Amino acid sequence: MVANTQQKRLSIGIVGGGIGGVAFAVALSRAPDLDVQLFEAAPQFSEIGAGVSFGPNAVRAIQLLGLERSYRRIADASPAPYEDVWFEWRRWHDDAYLTASLAPGCGQSSVHRADFLDAIVANLPEGIAHFGKRCVEVQQNGDGATARFDDGTSFAADILIGYDGIKSAVREHVLSPAQYGDLGPFWSGTYAYRGMIPTTQLEAALEERGADRRLALVPQMYLGPDRHILTFPVKQSELINVVAVITDRSTANPRLPQGEAWVTAVTQQEMLGVFEGWGVASQAILACIPEPTRWALHELPELPFYHRDRVLIVGDAAHAMVPHQGAGAGQALEDAYVLASLLTDQACDRHNAQQVLAAFEAVRHARTCQVQRTSHEAGDLYEYSAPGIGDDEAKISSELETRFDWLWNHDPRDDVLAARGHLGWESPPSLATA
Repeated sequence: MVANTQQKRLSIGIVGGGIGGVAFAVALSRAPDLDVQLFEAAPQFSEIGAGVSFGPNAVRAIQLLGLERSYRRIADASPAPYEDVWFEWRRWHDDAYLTASLAPGCGQSSVHRADFLDAIVANLPEGIAHFGKRCVEVQQNGDGATARFDDGTSFAADILIGYDGIKSAVREHVLSPAQYGDLGPFWSGTYAYRGMIPTTQLEAALEERGADRRLALVPQMYLGPDRHILTFPVKQSELINVVAVITDRSTANPRLPQGEAWVTAVTQQEMLGVFEGWGVASQAILACIPEPTRWALHELPELPFYHRDRVLIVGDAAHAMVPHQGAGAGQALEDAYVLASLLTDQACDRHNAQQVLAAFEAVRHARTCQVQRTSHEAGDLYEYSAPGIGDDEAKISSELETRFDWLWNHDPRDDVLAARGHLGWESPPSLATA
């Protein structure tokens, strides 16, 4: 049993060491009067998946968290003169250009997940992270909360923050299945075939089939009925991240076959069959992925709340979503900034920490639920299935030009100010890394 450190203003246990959890821990660690401990199930920090995309709101959160230098060292951007392009959108069967979504000053800002995690881990002080700690149960009383791990150890703190992902154990404490029913992850009906292609190889393959090699370097999304394919550069543009998506819309509540793994190695033949009849660029891309993996994309329902007394869930533990807006990591980083800003404030202590967690939920819940909902709806739009739009490409193009503005233009400093208002904190905000 590890007891909390009473001389500190507040002790905080963080369950989960992904991008959001580590960024949050780094921000908290800058406050010398906080005791911060992070618990990760894996034997070391690690990320699965390949590329992760950040919209302007996520880049803003990275800057506010004081992690911009770490990020810029590894971030990819669209080449000039396409630096503001988030995606160019094209028709599935002939690669014809439809329109582009522009994110001024940001464009398609992306990183390799593992590289980004390594970059932010470098900012984490020694002694905060603990590995091989898979949380299996959370308990709490009026004084604090305790996380119990599968190795038989436990940790008690004034508050516990669950950054433990879509399969969160902390979520089951906040929203007991016995009381609230099953609020765990469900299959979205969508499979994503994924692969990474050396950029020079894809350029040559496109050229060989008579397609423009520029399609390798500028982020592209090819849209079609029940399917879409997206590409963007990562690893300093050495690799192209490819995601080829198909959605089952034959039933309202699709079910993953019993016993099927979320991630499966499949044949190239299966993937090519799914996109039969697609244009030359799509065929060139898929032909460069000899050993694709197929991901069954899961999401969470919109949860009624994220907080129970001294325990809070954030990031994917609270609002895991399908990746169609490239928004999941951005929401985890916004959460990290807003919560760290409140907890590092001198006005927060172990006596009012519950109220601080409640204020955080009050200002974040509606936004994160809206991002979940619109991420799902974006997939419908890309796949010619949006209500009232369908396969009308003029309407699709018009919608895509402005659809993401509300998401990208958000400033999490406004959330901090709103939360301070909930708490009645009148003094100027003492933002964690302003």
